[in-house]
Amino acid sequence: MEDLAKLRCVPCSGDSPAVPETEWPALLESLPDWEIRKEDGVAMLCRTLRMKSFVAALDLANRIGELAEAENHHPRLVVEYGRLGVSWWTHAIGGVHKNDFIMAARTDRAAS
Repeated sequence: MEDLAKLRCVPCSGDSPAVPETEWPALLESLPDWEIRKEDGVAMLCRTLRMKSFVAALDLANRIGELAEAENHHPRLVVEYGRLGVSWWTHAIGGVHKNDFIMAARTDRAAS
């Protein structure tokens, strides 16, 4: 499997293809701490990271924010004491795109 964190995101529009559900397991193999959840029918790639403190969670959220800005692709970040919730999905298509898997891999790299 290719190193997702090294790939570049591609611009998406409403007609960009979502990753078919049949391909999710292979992509998730390289992202073992992530899962796909559906919220109001929209598939999202989600992970909760355990942190030592609120400040650590906020710091990681800011680093992920910088990565997101660089690719113009933005997650939901929920900062709490001791944890950070991250959800990636592509708003334009209402589901998961390969970009979301790329950004999840970069999130993991930033967290390590």
